[in-house]
Amino acid sequence: MPKYIAFLRAINVGGHTVKMDHLRALFEAVGFLNVETFIASGNVIFDSKSASAASLERKIEKHLLQSLGYEVATFIRSLRELREIAGYRPFPEADMEADSNTVYIGFLGTSPTKEAEQKLVSAATPVDDFHVCGTEVYWLCRTGFSESLFSGARLEKYLGMNTTLRNSNTIKRLAAKYL
Repeated sequence: MPKYIAFLRAINVGGHTVKMDHLRALFEAVGFLNVETFIASGNVIFDSKSASAASLERKIEKHLLQSLGYEVATFIRSLRELREIAGYRPFPEADMEADSNTVYIGFLGTSPTKEAEQKLVSAATPVDDFHVCGTEVYWLCRTGFSESLFSGARLEKYLGMNTTLRNSNTIKRLAAKYL
C-alpha cells in the first residue's frame, strides 16, 4: 500500500492550533492507515490504497474543513517524490550549506504558470533567491526568516496560488526517516 505525506497549510499557525493526536485521529477517521505526524507543523504520513494525490487532497481538505471549521490547503507527495525534493539542489552548494542561509521549500498543488514563475524569480534580491521545479518552490533566504521581505503570503501573491512552506532540513529529516 503506498505511503504518502500530507503537507498541511494553516496548522498550528495563525491561531489555528491542532494537537497532533487529534490530527492523526482525523486522518484515521477517513480510512487512512499507519498515520503518523512529524513535528507539530502539519506533516502527516499515512498509507492509502488510492493512487491519486489530487483525490487524496480533496478528501482530506473536505474532512478537515468539516472537522476544524476552516480551510486547510493540503499538498500530497509520495515517498519517491519526497526523496527527490529532499535531494534537489537548486542553488550553489556554498549557498545551500552556509550556516547563515536557510532553504525553504514551498509545496504547490500544481505547477505555476510560466508568467507567475518568472514574476517570482525576477523578485529575487541579494537576500532572497527563488527557483521553481515542478510543483515546488525553493527559496534561499540569506538572513533570518523574520528579516526577509518575503513570506509565505508574499510567495502566494506572486504565484497566484496556495503554498505551504517547510524548512529543507525538515524535509531531509522526513525523507531520511523512510530511506
